[in-house]
Amino acid sequence: MGVCSSSSVPQKSIHEFIVKDSKGKDVDLSIYKGKVLLVVNVASKCGFTSSNYPQLAEIYKKYKSEGFEILAFPCNQFLKQEPGSSEKIEEFVCTRFEAEYPIFHKVRVNGPNASPVYKFLKASKGSILGSSIKWNFTKFLVDKEGRVIGRYGTRTSPLSIEGDIQKALATQ
Repeated sequence: MGVCSSSSVPQKSIHEFIVKDSKGKDVDLSIYKGKVLLVVNVASKCGFTSSNYPQLAEIYKKYKSEGFEILAFPCNQFLKQEPGSSEKIEEFVCTRFEAEYPIFHKVRVNGPNASPVYKFLKASKGSILGSSIKWNFTKFLVDKEGRVIGRYGTRTSPLSIEGDIQKALATQ
């Protein structure tokens, strides 16, 4: 990752962004100041859906009282595996997988029309293969100050990063 890619994103913290919830209302991410966040691009019809969603629900229930939040952003950019409306997606995730964490409005994570929050996440933590998101369920761990401290690929299960979440929660 070169200097150019990171300098194109002026924000220093995820808390500087405003995103839309599943119903299209603005959500100022500064409400998450002081919390550890796991930001995930999700899909309902992916081969990784049935393993990721239950683990996300489990890890959320375990740590939410300690200041942990999961921010899920549906995305239809990978083989069109998230075709529904944002409201239908939220209903599916909350009913089928008992998600208690927020499901935001469907976004693009790659390309010129990528959501600004995803441009920030990718500029903060590229992967070995460059900064673009490779598939559904890519996870970014964000510290209490809103800085990206970890990036995990699709095949990295939510439970396998529990130690990193605990470390971030323990930091003052």
